[in-house]
Amino acid sequence: MLKGVSGEVRKWRPAGADRGFTFLHYNLTVAYHRTNLLVRYGRWSASPTGGPLESLGYKQGYRVDVDIPDQTWVEACSFHDVLIFNTGHWWWAPSKFDPVQSPMLFFEKGKLIVPPLLPSAGLDLALQHMITFVNKAMRPNALKFFRTQSPRHFEGGDWNEGGSCQRNRPLSSEEVEEFFSLDYNGTNIEARLVNKHLMKALEQSTFRVLDITRMSEFRADAHPSTTGGKKHDDCMHWCLPGLTDTWNDLLAVNLEAVES
Repeated sequence: MLKGVSGEVRKWRPAGADRGFTFLHYNLTVAYHRTNLLVRYGRWSASPTGGPLESLGYKQGYRVDVDIPDQTWVEACSFHDVLIFNTGHWWWAPSKFDPVQSPMLFFEKGKLIVPPLLPSAGLDLALQHMITFVNKAMRPNALKFFRTQSPRHFEGGDWNEGGSCQRNRPLSSEEVEEFFSLDYNGTNIEARLVNKHLMKALEQSTFRVLDITRMSEFRADAHPSTTGGKKHDDCMHWCLPGLTDTWNDLLAVNLEAVES
């Protein structure tokens, strides 16, 4: 597609963007601003001189400032006319934020939040602050969406526990509940768990919700699995073309609804 319109498309990244393209004929720039937590975070190590965290026995972890936007997208609100946000997966990523070896340590207004918060409470605070920031920083008449969580389909364990996704057809309604119901507390409950926090945060906001979770829960057959030569099954990302094209259709319908 890009080759077919190469004279009208330029690679161009707005400030902080991971990638971006400008379609000259339409004066349209589409950009992807990668951010793991929406808010700023970085490694933290204990100081020899001590401090609040050291006094609680912490030696290392990740400092997470719940009220400071990640630098990768902080300028996006004043540039783009349509904003689509998403976060969630990294908030429940024990391989990255191990609760013992490298916990998330939450700060607000530059000060440690005491007693230390669980990631779920930290997510609530971060969403609250980022929604407020976007409302203040966005362009007049800009459209803002929040996309719900993309589900995973691991069976037999998580990605680092031998989990796989070898199905070749969509799940039934009963199978979907077996995979994702919070009552079962299974490997894949992350999506619905995150969405509970997200919906709570958006209740009183003017964000439009792009709910891609329910339709995606059925598509256990749409992941790369062993394709691509990874050491483990990829049951989180999606094949292209595929399900994510339907997400784009959903966005298009929402944009058309706003125009009408």
